[in-house]
Amino acid sequence: MSVATSLIEDQPARIVPTPAETLYQFNESPLLARQNQQESNARSYPRRIPLALKRAKGIYVEDVEGRHFIDCLAGAGTLALGHNHPVVIEAIQQVLSDGLPLHTLDLTTPVKDQFVQDLFGLLPPALAAEAKIQFCGPTGTDAVEAALKLVRTATGRSTVLSFQGGYHGMSQGALSLMGSLGPKQPLGALLSSGVQFMPYPYDYRCPFGLGGAQGVQVNLSYLENLLNDPEAGVQLPAAVIVEVVQGEGGVIPADLDWLRGVRRITEKAGVALIVDEIQSGFARTGKMFAFEHAGIIPDVVVMSKAIGGSLPLAVVVYRDWLDTWLPGAHAGTFRGNQMAMAAGSAVMRYLVEHKVCEHAAAMGERLSEHLRILQRDFPHMGDIRGRGLMLGVELVDPTGAPDAQGHPPIFAALAPRVQRECLKRGLILELGGRHGGVVRFLPPLVITAAEIDQVAGIFGRAMAVATASL
Repeated sequence: MSVATSLIEDQPARIVPTPAETLYQFNESPLLARQNQQESNARSYPRRIPLALKRAKGIYVEDVEGRHFIDCLAGAGTLALGHNHPVVIEAIQQVLSDGLPLHTLDLTTPVKDQFVQDLFGLLPPALAAEAKIQFCGPTGTDAVEAALKLVRTATGRSTVLSFQGGYHGMSQGALSLMGSLGPKQPLGALLSSGVQFMPYPYDYRCPFGLGGAQGVQVNLSYLENLLNDPEAGVQLPAAVIVEVVQGEGGVIPADLDWLRGVRRITEKAGVALIVDEIQSGFARTGKMFAFEHAGIIPDVVVMSKAIGGSLPLAVVVYRDWLDTWLPGAHAGTFRGNQMAMAAGSAVMRYLVEHKVCEHAAAMGERLSEHLRILQRDFPHMGDIRGRGLMLGVELVDPTGAPDAQGHPPIFAALAPRVQRECLKRGLILELGGRHGGVVRFLPPLVITAAEIDQVAGIFGRAMAVATASL
C-alpha cells in the first residue's frame, strides 16, 4: 500500500491501558559504558534514551540487544521518510556508482542543479520567482548564522527580534536568539548582541494571560507599537525570526492570524521576516512548509534536517532584494555534499508524488484524536497541540494552583517518567517545552494508520503506569 492510499479509514478506537505486557529492561551495555566514559558531558539524548543502535528500517530501529523500537524522534524530524528508505538509498548509490565528486565546495554539478530546481519547485510561486539560495555548513544553526549576516548586510541594521520559547541552534549567534536560558547562562555575554525577545502566541499559557483571539490581537499590537513608537527603546530591527511551530519550545503552533499580522507589520516597517523551517519544513505539518498554512511569503526561509534526505545539509532561501552581500560573505567547507543533495532531491520528489503532505495531515489528525480520547481518562494531559505529524502533549499537575487562564501548572517530573515507560514498551519519544514538560511526537511521515494506533496504545499504557502512584 502506498503512502497516498493509507489515509484515515476509520475513527480511532478508545484505548484501554492493559498492565500485562513484556517490558524492556535497560542495563548498561559495553557500548553505552564506553560512551559514558569517553564522550563529552554535553551529550544529551543518550541520557534519556540509553540505546546502542545496530540497524534501522522505516519507522523502526533495532539495538545491539536485538530489541525493536518505534522511532517517534526520527532524528529530531530529519528522517521524513524514515530510516533507509529505498529512494534515499538508491539516490546515494547512484552518486557512488556514477563516480561523481563527493565534495565540491560551492562549485556546481548536475546533482546540485537538480536539487535547486527540485527545491524551488516546492516553494510558493511568489517566492520561487525571486528566490536566491545560499548553501551553508551542514547544520541548521549555520544556516541561521548565514541568515543573520544576510539581513544585517542588506538593511544596514543590527537588531533582530526573536521570540520567547524559540530555538534556532547552538552556535553563538543562533544561541543569542534562543528563548531557553539554560544553555546561555554558563556563557555570560554572547558574541551576538542586539537581540530583543518578544512574547510568542502560546495560547495555552498566553504571556498576557488572555489566550484566544484577544491574546493574538494584544500580541500584534505590542509588536506594532514596538516597531513604530520612537520611545520604545528598541532600534528598528533588521529582521524578525520566528518558528511557525516552535519545536524544542514545546510544539507550540502560532495562530495563523497572528502570522499574517506579523507579515503585514514587518512588511510595512521594512523589516525582513525570517521563518525557521528547520524542523517544520518538508511536509511535517501537513503543508510542504509550515508558513503556507497562513498563506504568507517570508523574506528568508532557513532549512535543514529533512532537506538532506537524512544526510547533513542546510540552506537559506531568500528574496532577491536581500542579495547584497559580497562574495565569500558566508562560506563553509562542507556545503557541497553531493550525496545529501541527491538524497534530498529524491525525498522532495517522493513527498510530491506520494502526496505525503496530505498523509501527514491525516495521520496527525488520527494521532490527535487518539490523544484527545486518552485525555478524558488522564487529566494530567493538559494540552494537545501541533500541526500534522509535529505534535505535543503538555503534562500538568491537575491538583496544582491554576494560572491566570485557569490552567494547572506544568508537571515537569511526570514527563520523563512517561518517556521511560514508553521506552520500556518499545516507543522512542522526546521531551521539550518549559521545564521539559511536553512529550513530543515526531514520527517519520510514512507512518501508517495501524502504526499510529500502536503508538497511541503504547503511550496510553505508559501514561497509566506513570500516573498510577500520583
